Amino acid sequence: MDGKIDIKSLSFEELNKVVQDLGEKSFRAKQIYEWLHVKLAASFDEMSNLSIALREKLKEKCFLTALKPVEILTSKLDGTKKYLFELQDGNIIESVLMRYHHGNSVCISTQVGCRMGCKFCASTLDGLERNLLPSEMLDEIYSIQRDIGERVSNIVLMGSGEPLDNYDNVMNFLDLISDNNGLNISQRNITLSTCGLVPKIYELADRQVQITLAISLHASDDETRKELMPVAKAYKIEEILKACRYYFDKTGRRLTFEYSLVSGVNDTEDEAIRLGELLKGINCHANLIPVNPIKERDFKQSDKLAIEKFKNKLEKYGINVTIRREMGRDINGACGQLRKSYNDKTKKTKEGEA
Repeated sequence: MDGKIDIKSLSFEELNKVVQDLGEKSFRAKQIYEWLHVKLAASFDEMSNLSIALREKLKEKCFLTALKPVEILTSKLDGTKKYLFELQDGNIIESVLMRYHHGNSVCISTQVGCRMGCKFCASTLDGLERNLLPSEMLDEIYSIQRDIGERVSNIVLMGSGEPLDNYDNVMNFLDLISDNNGLNISQRNITLSTCGLVPKIYELADRQVQITLAISLHASDDETRKELMPVAKAYKIEEILKACRYYFDKTGRRLTFEYSLVSGVNDTEDEAIRLGELLKGINCHANLIPVNPIKERDFKQSDKLAIEKFKNKLEKYGINVTIRREMGRDINGACGQLRKSYNDKTKKTKEGEA
């Protein structure tokens, strides 16, 4: 982006300095910030209360991230909408809008691809391309709000990518999205899902954020977890749980443990008992996820009876348990599926033209 300033990633204080460096008065920074983060302008030309001369100066010094929707699919089953966005460098990311009675929830990507290698996730099949900028994460939400004409009230960092592998940009994003001069979405309405990068969980706790931390656990012992998640070779479950207790002590926020149920791998009653022993006494909520089958792996979804038995066993340990309702299954709703199929299709088209 030719050394230009990423204006949508700037805090209000940073934007104010840029405006003063351009020889403008401070009140202009407030106007620009409002155009970026309240009125959700997709171009400098939309900023109608700025002089044409100032808009030209901004275009010269800064770039304004505005994602380009290349595909929008709407589920006939539940109204879930899946968005494929093209970034300014041509990369593709995906976001999901889920409509609930309590409001609109958006699941966003934090990286282009992912390097964590979790076996049940399509996001990681082609590896990590790059980190997303704060402005790009923001514009996933802003673009969806512009499209539906409604406010987003909940955000989940659970799309493609490992948020704590893009730590600094994600922290800046959290500051901007919860800023009361912007969209002002409460951190308590934001969930960050991680596969368990232990040092970063401690850093997050020390910031005393008020987000919900969701840990992708998916197994009750290290060996099974290593089969499903290569990151388990670096961090044992015991280390992750210790970091989780620290997070709770620092923030007072209840933890969520995500557990994808894979038939014959981690869905037995013995597994449920081991998981119950691990989690008992932690202020937490267990979210059971029937695994989304992807064609590159031969994992099968656990049947309903096995899922219910698993849930009942966990509840005997005093753990609050929910079974995640599947949304958008008819539109490749799971992480990375739509992006993967779009990229594969584009690649085949290019190869056919060659």
